[in-house]
Amino acid sequence: MRGKVESRGMQVGGGFGFPFPLTLIFTLVMKVSVTLERYYVLPCCLLLLNLCNEIISYKAKLIHDDFVRTLFIMAMVLFGASLVAFAVAPGIIWTVQSLRRTSRSTAGGAGEVLFLLGLGVVIFWLYYRNYVLGTQAILPSIWHNPVIH
Repeated sequence: MRGKVESRGMQVGGGFGFPFPLTLIFTLVMKVSVTLERYYVLPCCLLLLNLCNEIISYKAKLIHDDFVRTLFIMAMVLFGASLVAFAVAPGIIWTVQSLRRTSRSTAGGAGEVLFLLGLGVVIFWLYYRNYVLGTQAILPSIWHNPVIH
């Protein structure tokens, strides 16, 4: 029984001198990761969806018929929401989870933290350019609307 302490039928620390049961630590890490995905990744995806809506509104100015413009905006917003919900959000979560798996063995979570910080910085930069310089500032030059007189 050397190195192991029994506490109410539960092995504490797995014999490695940890003050908490490893299952408790694992549960806390999983709760933090689920919370992180729910309260950081999802809002970042919603911010990206809002940027998509800004681009849609910008491009819809080229359509002169109000009825067609409304149909275009509705269709593109539905498409953008589906794209974010079914492709972008799962892709970001998959990336975070794969970084979590690989960084545990190498850097202890640094890769995940750097990725999430980078995601936040990129979204902030896009929002800053969009609201200060205009939507055309976040688009490639070929996508700019022509000047209408």
